Amino acid sequence: MAINDISLTSGMRNNLLALQQTSSAVSQTQQRLSSGKKVNSALDNPTNFFAAQSETQRASDLNDRKDGMSEAVQTIQAANAGITGITALIQSAKGLASQAASTNDTTAQATYYSQFLSITSQITTLASDSGYRGTNLLTNGTLSIEFGQKTGDSNLTISGVNGSAAGLGVSASATWVGSTADATSTSAFMDNALSTLRSNASTLASNLSVITTRQDFTTSMINTLQTGADNLTLADMNQESANMLALQTRQSLGTTALSLSSQAAQSVLKLF
Repeated sequence: MAINDISLTSGMRNNLLALQQTSSAVSQTQQRLSSGKKVNSALDNPTNFFAAQSETQRASDLNDRKDGMSEAVQTIQAANAGITGITALIQSAKGLASQAASTNDTTAQATYYSQFLSITSQITTLASDSGYRGTNLLTNGTLSIEFGQKTGDSNLTISGVNGSAAGLGVSASATWVGSTADATSTSAFMDNALSTLRSNASTLASNLSVITTRQDFTTSMINTLQTGADNLTLADMNQESANMLALQTRQSLGTTALSLSSQAAQSVLKLF
């Protein structure tokens, strides 16, 4: 039966319209209560929806940058651990050079030299083992960290160094060929290497400070963006709960009013 074939009184149509509007409001309030948002789509509030979406996307991009910063911190810490280990090895090598310089016993010097060779070999090995996820700052590796939302907006590039025995100038061929005089001069090479390592460690510490500062800033910025987006879209759950109670009451009253308005039409049946 077509809708035009049904005749409703004016009172019934008004009450039916009011009931439909109330039902629609109940559905909207239920959605807000279930999602926790008063703006769930562009239809609810285009301005707030797209503004909140923009801030949320920006927060997501910055959160991805935080992951890169965390990886950069681990790379620097790996390099720093390598420097600490190499420093200890060089100090041991320096001690061997001092012991060799204090004796004229060629047999003892040969023993010291053999130990020295082993230590310098370990320096090179340790440097090559100080990488993290494919980046090693002690084998001339380069680390690039992005801070900004867009690539290239804000970044930091850390250039690595050569932490091998040859790179630090403490290889056996360069510092010691077995004589007492060479053993004495080796200490000077060791001191230069230690000075270089301290300078490298200082540079890494400075870069690490920059990264951690940007991490803290990025975390704060993400929180600000998310809070701003929430202020535009989140619903007041107390208010929505009160609205639901009021709408349910209105819906019940609307049903009763519709029933009452139909009684006038039903009274016609009494004539038959």
